[in-house]
Amino acid sequence: MPAFTPWSALFLAAAMLWLPASARHWSLAPLGVAYAWAWADGVIDPVALAWPALLIVAAVCVRRDASSTYTRTAGHALFLALAAGLFLHLLPGFHNPLVIAPARLTPDAVPFQMYLNLDKPLVAFWVILALAPPVTAANVRSTLITAVLACAAAVLICLGYALAMGVVGWTPKWPDSGWIWLINNALLVTLAEEALFRGYVQQQLAQQWRHHRWGAAAAIAVAAVLFGLAHYAGGWQWIVLAGMAGAAYGVAYRYGGLAAAVLAHLGLNAAHFGLFSYPMRAVF
Repeated sequence: MPAFTPWSALFLAAAMLWLPASARHWSLAPLGVAYAWAWADGVIDPVALAWPALLIVAAVCVRRDASSTYTRTAGHALFLALAAGLFLHLLPGFHNPLVIAPARLTPDAVPFQMYLNLDKPLVAFWVILALAPPVTAANVRSTLITAVLACAAAVLICLGYALAMGVVGWTPKWPDSGWIWLINNALLVTLAEEALFRGYVQQQLAQQWRHHRWGAAAAIAVAAVLFGLAHYAGGWQWIVLAGMAGAAYGVAYRYGGLAAAVLAHLGLNAAHFGLFSYPMRAVF
């Protein structure tokens, strides 16, 4: 495995995104260290630096005091194009290391592998730093309660449905790779996905439709459908399951902020990883 140290800086940067809004910009310091270290270790090529630079351009364009609506629209379009490329690992310059080699975590499951990504997390930094979506509810207690309720609903409905369909089986385990999976899922995977689908898509739509009676619900639904479609690689079953989970995360975001959505998402993923076939049964 390539040197792991750049990710200690990246994990620190992601954790700092949860600081109060006035202090979040300090996360750019460890993020810069992570990229410099990754460059030195050969994990990224110089061309990879073009994408953070373009994200900065997009952030400048979408400011509320931008000179025109056209400028803001161009900034959002640029961000969406970059986000798609970063999420799908289509933009060149990244050599994300494989940290969990392909293996069956349980005999009934398809092989699972995991990379540590330097591209996808950039989306979370952009959304949180450029747009400052609500991170919590009015108080921490409300955020935690919302997260727990949304997670419980997602686990019962989504994993229950997956179990009933035979997509997963009941296979409790915690492999040696579980801790790096959990850290990566908590600080990079769920944060990036919730920042994009809830902090960006749902938040932007809710603002656009705020004068409509069903605007908030429609924003949750659209973001959930897009989240489901993003899981197309797993087949129609995963599109449906992810869409249902996305609705739960959307409700968590609506009432508890981004932190509630991330916690609900992480809780479901952890339950799936630790208690059921992961990522899915080989035959269903």
